Amino acid sequence: MGNRILVVPASKIGADEIDSAVGEHFGKDAEVKVVAPASGLSRLDWLTNAEDDARADAAERATEVADALPSDAVDGGVGDTDPMQAIEDALRTFDADQVVMIMRTDDEASWLESRAGEQASERFDVPVTHLVVA
Repeated sequence: MGNRILVVPASKIGADEIDSAVGEHFGKDAEVKVVAPASGLSRLDWLTNAEDDARADAAERATEVADALPSDAVDGGVGDTDPMQAIEDALRTFDADQVVMIMRTDDEASWLESRAGEQASERFDVPVTHLVVA
């Protein structure tokens, strides 16, 4: 088995973008775990634990990304609402060689996603690639 890659799509990304933006970071022999944080919450939804819509969106995102990746060994699921906690939780059970974060531009990012790429690079001991999609 090749590299172990944790892919964290905090933003929706099309199948073509997945192949060109994410697929180039690893080969078909990579073992990949996709964890989509349920981070598309307003502050009010977050405070009231109204996470159902955000979790449904994250599940759809995880499935789309996992299905579009070129690797044969892909596992996907929904993570915590906080992208940093979602990564930390995933790294406890998946010993990744690299984290690839798919984020929206700063102008489009939710309050939970703001600066997540920078924070992940500072917080985790594995290399973090921060891909920004429009």
